[in-house]
Amino acid sequence: MTKSNIDSALLSVSLDRTLNVSLQAQLIGAIRRLVHERALQSGDRLPPSRVLASDLSVSRITVTSAYDQLISEGYLAGRQGSGVFIASDLSGMPRPPAGASRDLDLSKVPPPGPLVPFASAAPDLAHFPHKDWAKLFDQIWRSPDPGLLGRSDPLGWGPLRLAIAGHLRDWRGLACDPAQIVITSGLAEAISLIAKAVLAPEQTVLVEDPGHAALRSAIAANGLHCQPTGVDANGLTLGALTGQGFRAIAVTPSRQFPLGMTMPLSRRLHLLRWANETGGVIIEDDYDGEYRYQGQPLPAMMSLDDQGRVIYVGSFSKVMFPGLRLGFAVFPAPSIGRVRAVMSETGAQAGIMPQPVLARFIGEGKFATHIRRMRRLYAHRQRVLVRAIGTHCAGLLDIAPAAAGMHLVAGLTPRLAARMDDAEASTRARARGVSARALSGYYAGAAHRQGLVLGYAGFNDAQIERAAENLALALRS
Repeated sequence: MTKSNIDSALLSVSLDRTLNVSLQAQLIGAIRRLVHERALQSGDRLPPSRVLASDLSVSRITVTSAYDQLISEGYLAGRQGSGVFIASDLSGMPRPPAGASRDLDLSKVPPPGPLVPFASAAPDLAHFPHKDWAKLFDQIWRSPDPGLLGRSDPLGWGPLRLAIAGHLRDWRGLACDPAQIVITSGLAEAISLIAKAVLAPEQTVLVEDPGHAALRSAIAANGLHCQPTGVDANGLTLGALTGQGFRAIAVTPSRQFPLGMTMPLSRRLHLLRWANETGGVIIEDDYDGEYRYQGQPLPAMMSLDDQGRVIYVGSFSKVMFPGLRLGFAVFPAPSIGRVRAVMSETGAQAGIMPQPVLARFIGEGKFATHIRRMRRLYAHRQRVLVRAIGTHCAGLLDIAPAAAGMHLVAGLTPRLAARMDDAEASTRARARGVSARALSGYYAGAAHRQGLVLGYAGFNDAQIERAAENLALALRS
C-alpha cells in the first residue's frame, strides 16, 4: 500500500479525551481495527512514533507504548533501523462482523445508578476520609516496597495481616497470630477456601434461615450442601444440633442477618460444645460487628474457642466502601498449612494495590477514627429513620431501634398485612423510588415473618425523611 493510503487510513483514527478509556488503549484498538478491515496490510510501514504523535496531538510515549503492545500481540513487527511495520502473513485475519461498530463508545454504557434509600448494604461514602486514603496511596506507590512488586505471599501482604490482628485484638477481643489471617476478596473466596482446605465435598453446612443469600450461594457453588435452619430471638435454634449428617454451621452471632438479634453467651457456648464433641466447624460471619452503638463491640465468638473449631470471616466492604473488595478470614493455626497449599494452587483473588494502603490506614489509627465517626453518624441516622417511619408510616409499619447494625427490619402491621404481603409492599415501594427489600426474600424456605429491610447508614436526614414519606404513599395507595 502506498504511503499516502497508509496516511489516509491513519487520519481516520479519532481519539476522544472525554471517554473513560486511555488514549493509548484507543489507539491500540484503532490500529487493530484498521488491520482487520484491510485498511492496513501486511508489510505497510507505519509512521515514526514522533510523527504519528504529532498528527494525533498525543505524547510520543502514548504512540510508542501502543506500538509495543501491538508488536507483542503480533499485529506489528519492529525492524532494527527501519521502523515499525504491519506484521507479515496476516492474510487470514478475519474481517469484523457486518454491522459491527467501528469504535467502542463507552459513553453509551450507562453508569451505575445512584444508591436509593433504603438500600441495606450501603455505607456512607461522603464522610470517608478520601484525602487521607489518596495521600497514603500516593506515598506507597510512588516509591513502592520491592516486596510489592515481586511474587507476593498468597495469604496476603504481611503488614496488613499484622494490622488486622491488632485491630481484632483491640476491637473484637480476638487474639490471633497474623500467620492465621488470610486476605480475601470477600465472603465468596473465604467460603471457597474453607470448602477446599477444611471441609470435604458433599458435606452439609447448617445456615440460618432467614439469612444471607450470598452465603448460601457460595456454599452451594463449592460442592457443599446447605441445610437452612430456623432462628429464634437468640439466633440459630439449638434443636438443629440434635440432627445428624452435617459437618459445619455458619452463623452471624454478633448481629444475625437480617433480623439483627445478638446471640447470647450461653448459646455461643452451646455451639462450641457441639463443635468440640463432634469435631465440627463453626463459620463466624462478622459482616458489620464494628457498628455497635451501645458500649463496645462484642467479643468475637472465635475469642471463646480454645479447640480450633471456629473460622472467623470479616469484610471491609461495609466498614469502608464496597469497591475496596477486601476481606479476611482467620483460620485455626492447625489448618493454615492446608489453606496455604490451596492458595498456592489457586492464586490470590484479592488485589495487592490497596493492601499496603489499608495496612497503613489501620496502623496509623485512621481506620479506628473512621469507625468511631461512623458509629456516631449511623446511630443518629437510625434515630432519624425510626422517627420518620413512626411519623409517616404509623399504622402501616412497626419499627424499633437496635443496638447495632446498618439496617432495621420494619414489621407489617396487621392492618397492612391484611391488604398485602411484604413482597407486594416492596414492589409498590420500588415504584415510588424507594428500596425496601421484602424480609420474606431472605428465607431459603417458607417465610415465617413479614417485613421490610430498611438501610439507613448511607443516607442523610433529608433522604431518609423523603423516602419515608414516599414509602407511606406507596403502602397507602
